[in-house]
Amino acid sequence: MAKTKTKKSMTEEAEKIVCRNKRATHDYAIEARYEAGLVLVGSEVKSLRLGKASIAEAYGHIENDEVWLEGALINESPYANRFNHAPNRRRKLLLHREEIDRLNVKVNQRGYTLVPMAVYFRGGKAKLELGLGRGKKAYDKRDSIKEKDVKRDMERGYR
Repeated sequence: MAKTKTKKSMTEEAEKIVCRNKRATHDYAIEARYEAGLVLVGSEVKSLRLGKASIAEAYGHIENDEVWLEGALINESPYANRFNHAPNRRRKLLLHREEIDRLNVKVNQRGYTLVPMAVYFRGGKAKLELGLGRGKKAYDKRDSIKEKDVKRDMERGYR
């Protein structure tokens, strides 16, 4: 007889990371991170489970008190035939009202943007880690590379 999953065991499941935005921390100084739900259609969920997604050129924006994800690429599922989705369509993000209001105030200030950091599954639901970041200048990038090199050298026992 098969065991059914309880609510507790679903939350204990490990997160399955679908894709990450590796350039996000290089190009932006991330000040806060938020977890948002994604509004998806069935064929998009199938593609995400297969790992066919990219958020490298995606960004978030707030429009009419709703948060939207633009530019994320979720490839068409080979198993969805005629019920497939448009790969580059905009997707709604689910956040609490207080979080949206807080983000709206910050984004309207000069220099802040919403950067998607990672897409993953938690408890069977697709989630997006959204970072509130400020763009780095060239000298900021050099400083962060230098700090990374120093940290790596310290761990190896150099210097």
